[in-house]
Amino acid sequence: MKEDLAISKPQLTSAASESPNNTGWKRERVSASLPEAFRSVKIPKTGSTFRKFLAFAGPGYMVAVGYMDPGNWATSLAGGSQFGYTLLSVIMISNLMAIVLQALSGKLGIVTGRDLAQACRDHYSNPVNFMLWIFCEIAIAACDLAEVIGAAIALNLLFGIPILYGVILTSLDVLIILFLQKKGFRYVESLVIALIATIALCFAFELIWSTPNMGDVMRGFIPSTEIIKNPEMLYIAIGILGATVMPHNLYLHSSIVQTREFEQTALGKRQAIRFSTWDSTIALFFALFINAAILIIAAAVFHTAGRTDVAEIQQAYHLLAPMLGTSFAAILFGVALLASGQNSTLTGTLAGQIVMEGFLNIRLAPWLRRLITRMIAIIPAVIVTAIYGESGTMDLLILSQVILSLQLSFAVVPLVQFTSDKKKMGQFVNPMWLNILAWFVAIVIMGLNLYLLYRTFWG
Repeated sequence: MKEDLAISKPQLTSAASESPNNTGWKRERVSASLPEAFRSVKIPKTGSTFRKFLAFAGPGYMVAVGYMDPGNWATSLAGGSQFGYTLLSVIMISNLMAIVLQALSGKLGIVTGRDLAQACRDHYSNPVNFMLWIFCEIAIAACDLAEVIGAAIALNLLFGIPILYGVILTSLDVLIILFLQKKGFRYVESLVIALIATIALCFAFELIWSTPNMGDVMRGFIPSTEIIKNPEMLYIAIGILGATVMPHNLYLHSSIVQTREFEQTALGKRQAIRFSTWDSTIALFFALFINAAILIIAAAVFHTAGRTDVAEIQQAYHLLAPMLGTSFAAILFGVALLASGQNSTLTGTLAGQIVMEGFLNIRLAPWLRRLITRMIAIIPAVIVTAIYGESGTMDLLILSQVILSLQLSFAVVPLVQFTSDKKKMGQFVNPMWLNILAWFVAIVIMGLNLYLLYRTFWG
């Protein structure tokens, strides 16, 4: 454990210059991604495979929190209360798509020594990069907005704190990250994993109390043609699929895999890719469990009782206790929501730093960059809450998901393009089957998001 927590002095130049594949980029050398944590986690050179894997474990869980954030709760609640267990298959398919894209993101960072933002800067023209940066900053702010509102709602439900004050309180996560990063990046990862475990434990109890029909649950994971035939069901299914892959997660993952001090050789990179893929895949199955649990609970508690109108987080919180016969059901739901919102803000602020530094090569003090990110999210939330109250925050939450849908393609397409390029990736380029799968996933996500946007504004 001591070896895993050891912190070395950050190196300010990545290993990209050591790679024979740098002919595909504009520059041979790039600054370190997330320099305060770059190659700061030691990897044991001896010992078992499991011990080495544990040294790599962590980034996947930081990425996974984006797949279980408060912005996803409403679609899962609506899907379960309206259509029972049918949409479980959609949650599973969307999770499998996420696994593919996050594996590519980790591989890009390990092989090239560039995060996705740096890779874009070293490939596209300046005007294109500026546009991509603006879109990405808007998406991060929108995602952060969803987490801020989710955490504020949880504080309101649990402690009666007005949402306006709760929104302001969430800005304190900046101090938490700064404190933990001074102790080492492993401590940030440990906090994230602890919060994920809290969410999982809360929903494990909720599942036990809701007593779902396990036969119906298993059948729900089998895709049904009814999803396509029923327009209302299809709309919610697209909402689940379209909002699953968070664009900032692709930038984040390609950066934080570089916190590991793996050997800059073909063998070392291959090992790092393997362990990184295991890490993100296992972590995303935790996200699958939590998202599925939300839908299962909504189906078992609300749909079974004929309450097909439950779609808002506050509504679900107030109904859980009387319908399950225990006040702890509502309390644990609120605790899970608070942990989910706070967890997602931690990773969102890191993603903001990575994107600004990667696209613009501007290095601000970490506390200042995170404060900027928080203010961009908090200011509109404060204004809307002060003017429109709780109903306004829910509209803002929906708008944030629409903005994320708009940005997603601008992150997915470059990722698949770069990892499919032989010049950039060398021997680590995607094999043909993975190329076909990755482009299929990208096209499906783009198509579903375009349809979701069409239905939202003109449907």
